[in-house]
Amino acid sequence: MDATIRPLRIPPEMAIYAEKHDIFHLVQTLVRNLMVDKPEDPIQHLINFLKRDSVVPRIILLGPPASGKRTIAKKLCEHTQAIHVTLSDILNDDSDLSRAAQQDRDKKQKIPKDHWRQLIQQRLSKLDCVRRTCVSPPPLRTAGMGLGECKTAVLNYVCTPRQSASPFTPRILLFGPPGSGKSLQAKLIAQKYGIVNICCGELLKAVSADESHMGELIKPYLESEQQVPSSIVLRILTERLSRMDCTTRGWVLHGFPQDVEQAEELQESNFIPNRVFFLEMTDDIAIERVTLRGLDPVTGEWYHSIYKPAPGPEVQSRLRFNPRHSEAQLQKRLKEYWNHAADLQAIYPQAVYINADQDPHTVFESLESRLVGRLPKVQTY
Repeated sequence: MDATIRPLRIPPEMAIYAEKHDIFHLVQTLVRNLMVDKPEDPIQHLINFLKRDSVVPRIILLGPPASGKRTIAKKLCEHTQAIHVTLSDILNDDSDLSRAAQQDRDKKQKIPKDHWRQLIQQRLSKLDCVRRTCVSPPPLRTAGMGLGECKTAVLNYVCTPRQSASPFTPRILLFGPPGSGKSLQAKLIAQKYGIVNICCGELLKAVSADESHMGELIKPYLESEQQVPSSIVLRILTERLSRMDCTTRGWVLHGFPQDVEQAEELQESNFIPNRVFFLEMTDDIAIERVTLRGLDPVTGEWYHSIYKPAPGPEVQSRLRFNPRHSEAQLQKRLKEYWNHAADLQAIYPQAVYINADQDPHTVFESLESRLVGRLPKVQTY
């Protein structure tokens, strides 16, 4: 049977309705919700999600005594089905942390800040809060409002969808040899489009500094400068990418994956980039960039013998040079990068290649021009 394939045409009135009711944003939210929660019954999960009035927020209410925080919180929970987390809710939890904190209160002793942080993290990590948590928006200017007006203002703010400055939800991977400027470019992209900047190395250091089980697990590797096993890195990374800020605003990731196996594991975890960039430069340029830079321990400022010399002999004399930035160490890292570069390029055939041997802002303009363009025709979600 000969059939003619016609393009899908949306009636003008339907397009207006979709724009007015933010249908496209809703569909994006539904798909993201399925990717994050991975429910056993996707259809029923979506039905339950659609029955809710709005996308679940996470809110922190701040204000002086008698400002109506509890009343507004109750109203918000009624409207959004969020969980109302209170001081008594946190301290009444049946855990060693909560019992220790309650003992401090009974003795009229101040509960340490670190202890409070662990208590709050413990409460917010429970399933009810993960599914229906409270979010922290920027402070609202409600001075001079009555309680009723204030409740209306807060509700309107919470129910207003937050939009990224980017034309789509970016999931960006940055590759490049040491010294190619991945960290700087990721920072510039994150600042421009309001997305989450994730450096895998910095993420591991942050987890290691925490007193969590995972932090204690990876601390020996970092202290001995050994490579953290890929399986552990992937667990930490996927947990971070699953958080609401990454799923709603997007992310730019660098420092992972470093080889094909890690790239395949990342894809199997359903964290698939829609933009991949390789920052390219020769080894000679990389060596010149990295080995000639030093840190001023007094100001925390980086200087470079050629591109950004120290302002005087006093500063020059106190510069500290990282042993990892020595030429021998750098040659080793460059060799490791190039050993995997070709295979990674094959994994991401639609990647864009950027000449990194330019002014950083020129490199950023090249990245941005590809970033805001149309998405690839074939996407895997």
